[in-house]
Amino acid sequence: MVQKWALILGASSGFGGACAIDLAKAGYNILGIHLDRQVNMPKVNTIIKKIQNSGRKAVFYNINAADAIKRNDILDEIKERFATKEHPHVNVLIHSLAFGTLKPYISKNPNDSITQAQMQMTLDVMAHSLVYWTQGLIQRDLLAEKARIFGLTSAGSQTVIPNYGAVSAAKAALESHIRQLAVELGSMGVTANAIMAGVTDTPALRKIPGNEAMLESARLKNPGARLTTAEDVAKAIVLLCQEGADWITGNVIGVDGGEYIVNYTGEKISKPIK
Repeated sequence: MVQKWALILGASSGFGGACAIDLAKAGYNILGIHLDRQVNMPKVNTIIKKIQNSGRKAVFYNINAADAIKRNDILDEIKERFATKEHPHVNVLIHSLAFGTLKPYISKNPNDSITQAQMQMTLDVMAHSLVYWTQGLIQRDLLAEKARIFGLTSAGSQTVIPNYGAVSAAKAALESHIRQLAVELGSMGVTANAIMAGVTDTPALRKIPGNEAMLESARLKNPGARLTTAEDVAKAIVLLCQEGADWITGNVIGVDGGEYIVNYTGEKISKPIK
């Protein structure tokens, strides 16, 4: 029996970590790419143990996913690892990299505004790297027929948040890349979709200035009267990996409990029905 594999970029926390655990429960072995310091490794090891407790394999690489040399080294290693098996493929690719510069575009003091290098880095990590990893999989014949590709986006791709400009641009670019991949890989039966999660209390969100107000606003406006969780997103991705979802591609799919459609007025939206 050919084993199923999921390659997750950003597998050590937040959406990526939750997806790794839930996909393992659904029968996928996990190839995890992450970048963590030693102090964070206990959390990474907890995710690995949960994957293994589901009876699945966990192969994690602590590297910079946007580094071209390291990316190619890891893809070559994956190719070599698979070559000894019944030629399995990557059935699911998830892009959940959250590393970018949070600075305003405009300031009279050049030290206070985003630089060209910071802008390029943010776009490269949070958007363009999905294209490069997909290219690498295809060029090594590692991407399965009818594979699933997911990119984690946010409402920030369409709205303005203070200091979020470069990340907003990256999310918009990521959605564009998803559409292009959906078309170019359609002949393989591969689907590509962007998942727009609601406001979620993740380590990445905690780095955004004013995140406390964002969390509180989301709690008040969400029809479900709570925040979106990483587990909500993971469950949705598992659903979209099923055969019945093979005609859903090229979309931005909201997983937010209806949060995005609500025009917040300052009052709690979700109230008991009388």
